[in-house]
Amino acid sequence: MRYADGPTTEVQTRVDADPAAVWAWVGDIRTPCRFSEELREVRWLDADRFVGHSAHPAIGEWETTCTVVAREPGRELAWVVGDPDHPSASWRFTLQPDGAGTVLRQWMRMGPAPSGLTIAITARPDKEERIVARRLEEHRANMQRTVDGIRQLAESGQQPPGESTGG
Repeated sequence: MRYADGPTTEVQTRVDADPAAVWAWVGDIRTPCRFSEELREVRWLDADRFVGHSAHPAIGEWETTCTVVAREPGRELAWVVGDPDHPSASWRFTLQPDGAGTVLRQWMRMGPAPSGLTIAITARPDKEERIVARRLEEHRANMQRTVDGIRQLAESGQQPPGESTGG
């Protein structure tokens, strides 16, 4: 598994709530901050762009500008990190009706543009596969915490505070 191959990971959970109730949380781009061990804060720049502030013990703190590339209420929210035409990562939530509930998935792909991970790979090219695998596992764990947290919030009937989908 090499960075240039665009490695991906995906998680899912079934939510005992309809897609509209799940979307109330997915559509609020700040929701993952509640559950991720990395993502600390998100703020909208305009209707389609936001800045995410993250931190990692081995990497430090950083900010990324993200662009929403798909927003279909009740079905999908997707964004890319960095240049929309050549992103360093792509992220997506999808919601699929399932009886009286919803299957919630979160997916991400690394690359194709360089990212913070590129520095570690360049420093230790002989360890690239291990570096990529570890980073994917960190993402997968944070994503699973996020979809599980959204499930709990949606099933509780709570509503997110404030505006959810940009300026």
